[in-house]
Amino acid sequence: MKLKQFGITFLSVCIAAFSGMKAAEAASFSVIADDLNSPRGLSFGPDGSLYVTEAGTGGSGACVPSPSAAGQSLCYGTTGAVTKIRNGTQERILTGLPSLALPNGTDSSGPQDIKFDATGKPYIAVGYASDPTFRATLGNTDLGKIITANFNTNSWTSVADLANYELANNPDGGDLISNPFSLLLDGNKIVAVDTGANELLSVGTDGSNLKAIATIPRQTLTNPVFPTGASSSPFEIQAVPTNIAKGPDGAYYISQLTGFPFPEGEAKIYRVGADDKPTVYTDGFTQLTDLDFDSQGNLYALQYANQSLWKGNLDGSVIKIAKDGTRTTILSGNGLESPTALTIGADDAIYVTNRGDGPGLGQVIKIENSKSVPESTSTFSLLAFLGTASLTFLHKGKAKKLKISEKFIQEC
Repeated sequence: MKLKQFGITFLSVCIAAFSGMKAAEAASFSVIADDLNSPRGLSFGPDGSLYVTEAGTGGSGACVPSPSAAGQSLCYGTTGAVTKIRNGTQERILTGLPSLALPNGTDSSGPQDIKFDATGKPYIAVGYASDPTFRATLGNTDLGKIITANFNTNSWTSVADLANYELANNPDGGDLISNPFSLLLDGNKIVAVDTGANELLSVGTDGSNLKAIATIPRQTLTNPVFPTGASSSPFEIQAVPTNIAKGPDGAYYISQLTGFPFPEGEAKIYRVGADDKPTVYTDGFTQLTDLDFDSQGNLYALQYANQSLWKGNLDGSVIKIAKDGTRTTILSGNGLESPTALTIGADDAIYVTNRGDGPGLGQVIKIENSKSVPESTSTFSLLAFLGTASLTFLHKGKAKKLKISEKFIQEC
């Protein structure tokens, strides 16, 4: 099965640092927004404000089968939102957006990411995390699409339907699952990651020429470790790509969550260059959910959890990858729990959405005192230095933050 749903269903992913890493506890953070409903992506707008998407809590509307939890359903509501953070205040400036979630409001998918074009126009990736075949039962919904919004009128219009593209084309040839999870604006086109479909796609900002440009590959574990113990039988897992950043070299860099059993140290960062072929840039991570470059060209990777999700420890990490491949852990645990996205401010401060699958518990934090502890020399860091390592993130069953749900395990 494809591990797609990051219902993200979003992601109850775990990101475990490989055994050679040292945990850094030197950095601290301040909470700049709280009481959010499953916060996901965040981005600075042209006005200097920070905008964060909230996937919401679903609702009491029609339901679709959960692809990750046998016998459970994701139910529809209009609880998704976009919150604006500025000068110490937070305000929901776009409400009523579509949302799917379990009855308790977890494993939600809805507004997943937001980015602005050069004119200041906002574009939002709206997740779905289920089989597009069933979407019509929810009515006329924008789940599984990219939309553009008008904050002044609390309205939006559809730009591209990624869920329908998966239904019609299924580029990776696996299960039908779509979950648009992240996007970036690159000139007059939008580049998006569909974690359910394992695809990197592009579409014009006017909605034209929607196409898949790269498939993030599955991988086979030779010695997989499950909750019941290790197995000697090879096991194929889904890729579950989660986020995208454009590098100083003009290439796209893709983070990977990986599918169940969320092997520690097996998540990669992929690079997609002009030939549209994904190659491993660096690896040795666990359950990655986001990436961003600072003004000096250093790459920051966000781990949703530092251990395999089924172990129940949702402490995450922010890891800096210098241009020479050296890795340092900026923050690990100490209140950093199931983080879902990060962005680097103009002042190179690090902002993170924390508790990414927590109805009413989500936060946006600003990391301060970003001292770091260099990672010990290891095969992984050497490979990164040589440019042959890699990272990846979430697919069909991206679990989310507060618990390891049965749905998540099955989905993966």
